[in-house]
Amino acid sequence: MKRKIIQLLTVLFCSSAIASAQQIEWTPEQIKAYSEGYTGPRSADGRPMISDNLIKRLANISIEEAWGFLRNKGYHNQFDAGWTIIGDGVLVGRAVTSQYMPLRPDVDEKIKAQGEAEGRIGAPNSWPIDVLTHGDVYVADGFGKVVDGTLIGDNLGNAIYAKSGTGVVFDAGARDVEGLERIKGFTGFVRGLDPSYIQGMMMTCINCPIRIGRATVMPGDLVLGKKEGVIFIPAMYAQDLIMNAEFVALRDEFGHMRLREGKYTPGEIDRRWTDNIKQDFLAWIKAHPEKLQMTPKEFDDYMKERNW
Repeated sequence: MKRKIIQLLTVLFCSSAIASAQQIEWTPEQIKAYSEGYTGPRSADGRPMISDNLIKRLANISIEEAWGFLRNKGYHNQFDAGWTIIGDGVLVGRAVTSQYMPLRPDVDEKIKAQGEAEGRIGAPNSWPIDVLTHGDVYVADGFGKVVDGTLIGDNLGNAIYAKSGTGVVFDAGARDVEGLERIKGFTGFVRGLDPSYIQGMMMTCINCPIRIGRATVMPGDLVLGKKEGVIFIPAMYAQDLIMNAEFVALRDEFGHMRLREGKYTPGEIDRRWTDNIKQDFLAWIKAHPEKLQMTPKEFDDYMKERNW
């Protein structure tokens, strides 16, 4: 009983300390607490640090495969569509999140004062950019505002790309599109385009949980943006999702090839494979190791657990 009382007092003390501190950015402890299912390395700010290799492989995964995997895990609110795309239309990286709200002067004053106390420089809409590192994607909840809600123009776009090498997902507008399109490699998913500049908005937090349309996004989620839309992948599922999608792509490539050759019928390929087809598939993989994105050992380990 005494131990439980001490634990309760510790929780209350920590909660009180967090509330009184009023940080603009979530602490590493807060981020870790909300992503405890992830056991890999983390960045200094507490976000899951998914490897560059997995992020590169993620670019080859289809939205449908990622969506299906997450649905099977019970995650039904990780995708959103209806974007205006700036750039080549493929975006991958680790989420740095930020929330914006309609301007309320008394709250905005306190946020700016807190930012100044924390040593933050410039306007609040530049603060999330300051925390970006290579491989990050700046994801902002701008409550769908386009007119007077342009969170990015070519100046901020250049700053974002210089730090991250990726792009943005903004549930808000964009301006200076011609300038943004001149940033080679930059990709942006925004709600619309407008020549206006940001007005009547305030930045309220960095690396906190946010809503992007019908999706909930946590700092450190993997971001996959393609023509269909954007999906946000919890870090704890990133490796399994990518390997599963790569296996399905290999299985489909093999099946389509054998159907064109006439070796198997559609009925044989579309149902659970026989042992003969499985062995044929594994022999094909062995003969074409260049088809694998994962290492041969990872593939062998994966196949031990695979339910065909």
